[in-house]
Amino acid sequence: MGQFSLTETSGNFLTKFQARSVNHYNSKALLDGRIKKVYDFVGKQKNIETQLSFSGGVGAKLLPKANTSIIEQAVITATKNYARVLVDRESLKAASSNDGAFHKFMAYPVKKAVESFIRNSNRMSFGDGTGILGRGAGATNVSGNGSVATPYIVTLRASDWNESNFEEQDYVQYVSGLNAGDNLGGTAEGGDAETNLLMIAEVIPASRQLKLVGTSPALATLSGANPVATTAGFVMQRSYLAEPSGLSGVVMATSGSLYNIPVKRRWQSQQIDALGQGVVTDALNDAVLKQEKATGETPKMVLMNFNQMRKILAQLEDQKIYNLPNKNFKGSVGFSGVELMTSRGAIGMFVDRFCPEDKIFLLNDEHIVRHHRPDFGWFDDDGTVFLRTTDEDTYEARYGGYYQNLIDPTFQTVIHNLSK
Repeated sequence: MGQFSLTETSGNFLTKFQARSVNHYNSKALLDGRIKKVYDFVGKQKNIETQLSFSGGVGAKLLPKANTSIIEQAVITATKNYARVLVDRESLKAASSNDGAFHKFMAYPVKKAVESFIRNSNRMSFGDGTGILGRGAGATNVSGNGSVATPYIVTLRASDWNESNFEEQDYVQYVSGLNAGDNLGGTAEGGDAETNLLMIAEVIPASRQLKLVGTSPALATLSGANPVATTAGFVMQRSYLAEPSGLSGVVMATSGSLYNIPVKRRWQSQQIDALGQGVVTDALNDAVLKQEKATGETPKMVLMNFNQMRKILAQLEDQKIYNLPNKNFKGSVGFSGVELMTSRGAIGMFVDRFCPEDKIFLLNDEHIVRHHRPDFGWFDDDGTVFLRTTDEDTYEARYGGYYQNLIDPTFQTVIHNLSK
């Protein structure tokens, strides 16, 4: 057997897996797959010219007074987004002499690393940038001691519970001191350190509970005595207030600024309060018309949680259309989606597990762009994808990069405060 070459293996890895990984990232999630992506974000920040009015200067009878249009600069800064995968060194060596064995061995960790990145990226696309995954219920005392045998058991509140935000093996952090409405102002236990990370050992959807393994002085104090308060919650590890802009933050904004531009008539989404009622077809048609009135363009897609889709389909039994691809074409099987028939034509309706259950988004994804810094993908700046870990007989590979989502709020509409 020839001598094992880490550089050769890295080249083999990139040749076989790089294009496949990029394709997987771009197409696995519906919203992530549809939005435009650019890879030319250089410099500390990016200023994007944004026109917020016509130029004025029009009139009849007499020559009108000239005026300029309102042009402002949307400012974005990149956020850091990663996935890491560990590969056992002995297994890597054992598979290195045979191309087929190497790729069979690498296929699983590569797939799972990119899948995890996509999953987290899609979750953040529906978030508000804070990273809050869920808040305490303010009832049911914390139990356990954080050990594998007796993990902490915490209960989260129902109002913003989303089972999909939590997955076994994820590391999360406890955040205390959150404000009642906007999630800001809290402190992540341990800050950016790894000392207070908690691994999710189990998710219990029926009771909205998490079993957590790890060290947390805050949970240790609460255990057996108090619940996790509604002013406390959990974030993905070391990510508090550092995630890219997401739909829930942008389309729900009513004040302050978005991308350094003050929220105002031509820089704000159309927001329809359902007042706790269920969605009806009239509300969907109203939302489509509101967006067309505001922008001259209709939504290109409707995104919602599974429960809202179930309710809508029950109402639209006589109106829904199934697009049946021509089965003479290779790979055409089943239907591709359900369309909402509106006064302005058919609009595709889709479900996404990360969409908040009390919201329906009507989006013009032509006005959502993800700006990446160059060389997004597997890290190989030092000539190898595989980096030796310091304390284990393993190598690690890193996937991801730096990006920011620019969501033009005016071209998006949300129906919120829906009954679940």
